[in-house]
Amino acid sequence: MEAIKWVLNKMSKSDDKHLGMMSTEQVSKAQAFHRSFPQYAVTPLARLEGMAAHLGLGSLCVKDESYRFGLNAFKVLGSSFAMARYIAGEMGRDVSQLGYDYLTSQDFRKDFGQATFFTATDGNHGRGVAWAANKLGQKSVVHMPKGSAKSRFDNIAKEGAQVTIEEVNYDDCVRMAAAEAAQTEHGVVVQDTAWEGYEEIPSWIMQGYGTIAAEAAQQLGEKPTHVLVQAGVGSLAGAVVGYFANLYPSDPPKFIVMEARAADCLYQGALAGDGRPRMVGGDLQTIMAGLACGEPNTISWDILRNHADAFVSCPDWVSAKGMRMLAAPLKGDPAVTSGESGAVGMGLISTLMQDESVQELREALGLNETSRVLLFSTEGDTDPDKYRSIVWGGEYPTA
Repeated sequence: MEAIKWVLNKMSKSDDKHLGMMSTEQVSKAQAFHRSFPQYAVTPLARLEGMAAHLGLGSLCVKDESYRFGLNAFKVLGSSFAMARYIAGEMGRDVSQLGYDYLTSQDFRKDFGQATFFTATDGNHGRGVAWAANKLGQKSVVHMPKGSAKSRFDNIAKEGAQVTIEEVNYDDCVRMAAAEAAQTEHGVVVQDTAWEGYEEIPSWIMQGYGTIAAEAAQQLGEKPTHVLVQAGVGSLAGAVVGYFANLYPSDPPKFIVMEARAADCLYQGALAGDGRPRMVGGDLQTIMAGLACGEPNTISWDILRNHADAFVSCPDWVSAKGMRMLAAPLKGDPAVTSGESGAVGMGLISTLMQDESVQELREALGLNETSRVLLFSTEGDTDPDKYRSIVWGGEYPTA
């Protein structure tokens, strides 16, 4: 069985210029925007008291994003807020003036017209872009990397997007979307990865993701001691870490960033230790499709190099283990339907607490019976066939 790899963060600090974008004040604007949607509801925080006791933790909570806007994943929070911020800028208005009622009105269509939003996705982000564009009367074009699940393609197409599955990986799909947007009148790239010259929209997407962290903080009612968050390009990780670092500036939780082994660009950057991001190429084959991104968001990387405590590269069995544990919890604990990209935190925390091969990391992070651990299940069964083959069929066993 392939081993978990990890590295503690020894990188020198930067000037931390991006941390302020995830302040509680900035995130509250995103929360207010999301609350204007009739579909909005705070997603559940599953308190796994039995599992915490079983693993030797003080508490274990899982933020369950499978309920978000009926879309089975968290991504719509970022794309919808970024689209609103873009529209607000084009109209010379503040985003606080652009709630759901106005953005779906005839007055808005007359005032703004129509733009075309381009994106690349494994499924969840593209569905969020397509859903938001559909609701706001805009157009969307979505490119998916090779190997994308038909169920995810169908869910995007249902929202009226022009969607294709390409014969290239995720990062090449991003470049394709950007090139097409540049050649399209009123074409806009809505991508949660940042690169030189493309930072504004990714920063808005990260602020949109801040709604998850803010809700979780309010639901917890006390500071978590450890926050485990998964990363593809790192936008969610940077948003979560940035929010909690702002919320508890003098005594932040310990932050553990997890990636799929096949696309562990943040881990590779931390391993190099010089503060510069690294890229991972190839097909990026992993069951954690939402994390199959080999080029990091440069904004998020800057937040993570300053505030993350550890970076962990996880083989696929870690996620599969987490999926099964969340689906069949200890008696009295709520079940959580968590997909391949959502359950890696559960698989990792259980391994950290029970497997002596990672004892050094457990001790370095101070994980013990007093620890209050927060996880994020970022998606439900967005690929139902794959979910069942893992949870019911035992695919990717741990032994």
